[in-house]
Amino acid sequence: MERIRIGTRGSQLALWQAGFVEAELKRNFPDISFEQVIVKTEGDRDQSSSLASIGGLGVFTKAIEVALLDRTVDIAVHSLKDLPSKMTEGLALGSVPPRGPVEDVLVTEDGRSLLELCHGAAVATGSIRRRSQLLARRPDLEIKDLRGNIDTRLRKLRNENLDAIVIAKAALVRLGLDQVSYYTFSTEEMIPGVGQGAIGVQIREGDEQTKEIVERLDHAATHRAVLAERAFLHRLDSGCQFPVGARAKVESHSIVIIGFVGSEDGRTSFIERHQGDEDAVERTGIELAEKFIACGALELLGQYRKE
Repeated sequence: MERIRIGTRGSQLALWQAGFVEAELKRNFPDISFEQVIVKTEGDRDQSSSLASIGGLGVFTKAIEVALLDRTVDIAVHSLKDLPSKMTEGLALGSVPPRGPVEDVLVTEDGRSLLELCHGAAVATGSIRRRSQLLARRPDLEIKDLRGNIDTRLRKLRNENLDAIVIAKAALVRLGLDQVSYYTFSTEEMIPGVGQGAIGVQIREGDEQTKEIVERLDHAATHRAVLAERAFLHRLDSGCQFPVGARAKVESHSIVIIGFVGSEDGRTSFIERHQGDEDAVERTGIELAEKFIACGALELLGQYRKE
């Protein structure tokens, strides 16, 4: 193989991730040339509507998957949290590099914590999962919608009378935004989104040559963890536009996963943990989901499904 075309979104973070994958592949395969191909997704085209109103799965990934299937690109690089838990037919998850920070952060002018915000503070987020967990802890907050790339979101904090915004820590770290003041939520305070902080390298199913190449980037513990999280999400028939979160970690010879399901207003929430064998990570994620189902989680999540 002489050339590999890398499909990616055009946002700063997406380009960083594609650049990271490209650099690692170049290091391992110096005789192959690489080219980044920017693909505009539905989520990129509509930057004003809330993600909930755009609806549907794969708003940030589907167009790139189409490019991969029609051979416009050879691999696709995604934020794994954006990739639907049910893999598109004809495609496969080729590798998952080492995970970045998984936590969410509360960005303010002075780095104060959630409990230190004033009563009725205006906090913006584009995530229904974050909204649910924020209101569960602080029902007095005024939650506003937040869209745009990282620079846009930080600018809105300064210019739109917001007291705080909540974003993924991985974005700040990867883009080197050290000057930003923020409080890091522990994964107990705010359970992250499924796959948060992880990069997914997607390939065409059956493309063994490309698979052998991208597998050089794979980090086994990260891959196992995200498979457990994605199995949990899939069993709940949910996606990143649902108030659902999970965080899995490989510990010794087992995998431990914590999950969250809540209502948008924060008044109802379920948190459960489960442990399983590291060689049965997807089963472990499914078994955790069954605990939630027994508590009525499917009924709670039903209101967020779009016909």
